[in-house]
Amino acid sequence: MQTRALGRTGVPVSEIGFGAWGIGKTFWIGADDAESMRALDRAIDLGVNFIDTALGYGRGHSESLVGQVIRERGAEQGVFVATKVPPKNLVWPAQRGVPVSQCFPPGHVTSCAERSLGNLGLDRIDLLQLHTWQDEYLDQRETGWAEALLKLKEQGKVRFLGISINDHDPASALRAVASGLFDSVQVIYNIFDQSPEEELFAACRERGVGVIARVPFDEGALTGRITAATTFPAGDFRNEYFRGDRKREVEERVQKLNALLGDEAANLPELALRFCLADEAVSTVIPGMRTVRNVESNAAVSDGRRLSGALRERLRGHAWTRNYYK
Repeated sequence: MQTRALGRTGVPVSEIGFGAWGIGKTFWIGADDAESMRALDRAIDLGVNFIDTALGYGRGHSESLVGQVIRERGAEQGVFVATKVPPKNLVWPAQRGVPVSQCFPPGHVTSCAERSLGNLGLDRIDLLQLHTWQDEYLDQRETGWAEALLKLKEQGKVRFLGISINDHDPASALRAVASGLFDSVQVIYNIFDQSPEEELFAACRERGVGVIARVPFDEGALTGRITAATTFPAGDFRNEYFRGDRKREVEERVQKLNALLGDEAANLPELALRFCLADEAVSTVIPGMRTVRNVESNAAVSDGRRLSGALRERLRGHAWTRNYYK
């Protein structure tokens, strides 16, 4: 497993991290706790030292599983745990014009961090992120949200601070990157959504802000396993994400991507992960993983090889600007 520095923090994090949304067992339906814990354990065996979870993932269930595995292994010092404060109004993504006082009042920030510490059973959170973001929050610091975050750092309960950027809206965090308040940003970045390359990555490189690339498989579209006939369990958010004619559109676009497979990437998931790792602004990529099989195949991509410039250029032609919930 190769590592990269998480921006100016200098902390070496594994190129492939563990996205722990799915093991929370809500929205992503079908996880099995025993297999989830085996997957976490195997990931650590393979050198994955970055785990991204959130209080909102199963109301802390994901955090509890992550913490249990880390404690049982005695790996508190070897695994970097990132978690997130959910917005108090429980609205994702953050809406423009809604004041930060409705989303991240200081008491809410503090109490959520304490709950996360309790769920994890750890003495410290390595990276605490706000789970939604609008740059206008920076103009509302008088409400005390930023000071609440900084106080958690001063108390030693949190090591670094970050934000999770609104879906498919990387420009909404440019001021946050420039503010100096945050050590990292988490952003959707994949073959279909290449928009972070336009402005965000350059800003992060300039300011030394780490980049956590999420949704590298576009919620499963870039695994190659979604066809027009695919169905999802009741209550699974993918019923909405792939509503209408979207599954057919995905299948057609994936067929074109399959023509690029070969020596540089043997299958579509490998190509998707190598695409994300090809940009040096990216500190770590966090595919969702719920099984040992997926952990092993994803971790194997971090072998030091990089996509050629020619293949990266061809992949630029597969960017897909669309209404994600049409």
